[in-house]
Amino acid sequence: MKHIAILGSTGSIGTQTLNVVRRHPDLFQVEVLVAGSNAELLRQQALEFNPNIVVISDRQKYSELNEALSHSDIKVFCGTEAACDAVEMPQVDIVVAAIVGFAGLQPTLRAIKAGKTIALANKETMVVAGAIVTAEAKAHHAAILPVDSEHSAIFQVLQGEQHNRIDKILLTASGGPFFGRSRQQIEHVSLDEVLHHPNWKMGRKVTIDSASLMNKGLEVIEARWLFDVEVDRIDVLVHPQSIVHSMVQFEDGSIKAQIGTATMETPIQYALSYPYRIESHLPRFSFWDHPELTFFKPDTETFHALALAYDAIRRGGNMPCVMNAANEVAVQQFIDGKIPFLAISDVVEEAMAKASFIANPTLDDLFQTDLETRNKTQK
Repeated sequence: MKHIAILGSTGSIGTQTLNVVRRHPDLFQVEVLVAGSNAELLRQQALEFNPNIVVISDRQKYSELNEALSHSDIKVFCGTEAACDAVEMPQVDIVVAAIVGFAGLQPTLRAIKAGKTIALANKETMVVAGAIVTAEAKAHHAAILPVDSEHSAIFQVLQGEQHNRIDKILLTASGGPFFGRSRQQIEHVSLDEVLHHPNWKMGRKVTIDSASLMNKGLEVIEARWLFDVEVDRIDVLVHPQSIVHSMVQFEDGSIKAQIGTATMETPIQYALSYPYRIESHLPRFSFWDHPELTFFKPDTETFHALALAYDAIRRGGNMPCVMNAANEVAVQQFIDGKIPFLAISDVVEEAMAKASFIANPTLDDLFQTDLETRNKTQK
């Protein structure tokens, strides 16, 4: 029995993690549920899975949630510090880090310092502070198991290959809803069009990042730190079918791929059950249903965010933090109808051009960089 804390339990990854737990109650027990502001869904999850602790970040929702669970033995807390304390509890074995954005960094780091196994779905943690996170994980013997489908694929491919040199990581991308279109063709797309992803069902922020290819840029940076591979050995391939989740080429030229249907429950389940594979109810992939798999070079002129991500990680220091903060602000501005879709990458590029560069940032430097970038970008 593995005891689990879920950071971001009401989001897309969190709810799918609970699907896995629901099907395997003999293997997994939920100890902690942490959510942002969705008090009603958190209440439902708490009553179903009976965790020891629930934490809601939105302090205005605390009284409502506390009252709703007052008849149970579940302890209710609020705020980031409470979430950090909860993941450090000795009975927690695995922390599913699924809070979207920079907000997931602090509780994930606290869990790492407590020596927990991290099922990592929050890519921004590695984007913003990859050097610090990997060093802390090594120091505290905390395993980081990737949950993103692409990074899980690479992780699975590398099992048994620890003595063999990686020549290239081939990171696949669906291309999003606008694959093959020019800048002119997507200049006036609506929020609904951006959110209409052809293959994956995800949260809004991740779906928008997928449409701009920023999500793939974040994954390039994450892969650089997760697998200790220089960025120039990480290539992105647009693969519209989302069947090959990623590949690794070794120094002898051989390429290994992980293939399967487009569902996040498979990599979530693998991270929870690792190093074992357990039964899955999901439909089996059939090559007869997918006779053609295609791959294309990404269009980084139309989808400039991917080029910005490569630039950020090559420059290093606090530049990925600047890029991430500016992107989070710009995506919210797009959601709010204040800027068009293509302006997201323009805003990020301008923020990177104007930011103060720190070559070897401390964690405090990164928190300050994030705050300053958000303020400047908002203005």
